[in-house]
Amino acid sequence: MSSLYRKRRKRPEMNLVPLIDVLVILVFFAFVTMQFRSAATLNITLPKVETAGKNEFKGTVTIGIDPEGVISFNGRAVTEDQLLVLLREVRNVDKDIPVLIMADETTQLKKLAFVMDACRRTGLNKFSLQSR
Repeated sequence: MSSLYRKRRKRPEMNLVPLIDVLVILVFFAFVTMQFRSAATLNITLPKVETAGKNEFKGTVTIGIDPEGVISFNGRAVTEDQLLVLLREVRNVDKDIPVLIMADETTQLKKLAFVMDACRRTGLNKFSLQSR
């Protein structure tokens, strides 16, 4: 009699709910950890430096120099005289504010030297160059 009653095998089922949960978490994690690059909005190609350390800049002052030599202060285009005035105002607020200089790799050395000298003349000696 035991041969007459064979157990039927259950068809394998795939439970999709846990799979969907995991995929939603992965997509959420990707959005949370996504980095937005501000250098791309300024159209600046940063020079590559092999010996540079990590760029962990936490300051509030950024000076950009684009390939044409146009200087920007915190994203706003300024002239050289306006830059000196703005840097003096920053110095009056806090002399220890770090300044990040983001210069395009094809920027003339003359412009970069002017910006670095302007920082020193106004008393802001904590400046750094960003690289990639």
